[in-house]
Amino acid sequence: MEASLDLSRELIEKEEATFFVRVAGDSMTEAGIHDGDILVVDRSVEPAGGSVVVAALDGDLTVKRYEMRSGYPYFMPEAEGYDPIPIEEGQELVVWGVVQHVIHEVS
Repeated sequence: MEASLDLSRELIEKEEATFFVRVAGDSMTEAGIHDGDILVVDRSVEPAGGSVVVAALDGDLTVKRYEMRSGYPYFMPEAEGYDPIPIEEGQELVVWGVVQHVIHEVS
């Protein structure tokens, strides 16, 4: 057992490109991301198919899995009751970063 644990050293690869965000909502529970969790997000990582991203789509902030389906990009929720969100041409999309870690309380 280690005497101390530095979470910054363990969870952050590029400090200048990393930020934390608190989750509000339950659309990603099946991915292990719950309301109130803290996400460790890296802006320097390029999103790829299957990445969980923090993004603004037409000004609405979201956390979703980024996927390509039939050649078109989608944001995929991972909880029952939520539909895939197609990213259509002309929409304003800003990917803030790729989620690297999730921190949540044990109930």
